Amino acid sequence: MDRTATPPAPARRIRRAVLAGPAVLGAAVVAFLAQRPLHHHRDGWHAWIGTINGVVFLTAAGLPLAALAVWALARRRSAAGTSPGWARRTALAEVGIAYGTLPWVWMIMLPGAGAGTAPRRVSLVPLRDLIEVLAGSPVTATVQVVGNLLVFAALGCFAPMRFAALASVPRILALGAGCSVLVETAQYVLWLDRVSSVDDVLLNAAGAGLAALASRRRWRAADPAPSAGPRPAPLPAR
Repeated sequence: MDRTATPPAPARRIRRAVLAGPAVLGAAVVAFLAQRPLHHHRDGWHAWIGTINGVVFLTAAGLPLAALAVWALARRRSAAGTSPGWARRTALAEVGIAYGTLPWVWMIMLPGAGAGTAPRRVSLVPLRDLIEVLAGSPVTATVQVVGNLLVFAALGCFAPMRFAALASVPRILALGAGCSVLVETAQYVLWLDRVSSVDDVLLNAAGAGLAALASRRRWRAADPAPSAGPRPAPLPAR
């Protein structure tokens, strides 16, 4: 029996409908919950894309759409001849990197109340800001530390699964630190009323490294020949 044979058309249609259902439901929930606040809120869309609460809500509500994107991308690559396992793996990694990183970057790039007017602030003394945060409110400290650890956690988790060249904790630490330096520099250049701190870079890189360690068992070398085409028939014995 050929286990790699394409399922019949009715089965494909049923599976497609089952997978598309959560995405449609998620979009409907977002539209229903958003219509009244967006209609009455004086800032319109700013309530959702210009506030941390709005970005968090939209990110959580968009999870079904992300799952649908993984399925569609994997299906497209499988149809192009990529092995199903490798297609699913690369699709999950790529969508995971984007979906798990961009909302965090968006949130830390939101301007503060004094954007464009308050003095630019830079903190280059390692651990000074972190110690001050830990000495304050436990809730605030937890949010600050955990939030910074999660900024590039998805990148650290999925990048080694997608790119064999990044299947190394030191390389992921360097990648996380480099991305964090770019973000902190952008905060300073764009005058966003945020502190460009070396402690943020350290926490961002540490979060990426910890996530890489958590996914280490799933690291594999890149598939040199992911094609799932039919095997040639063996030559008859002489």
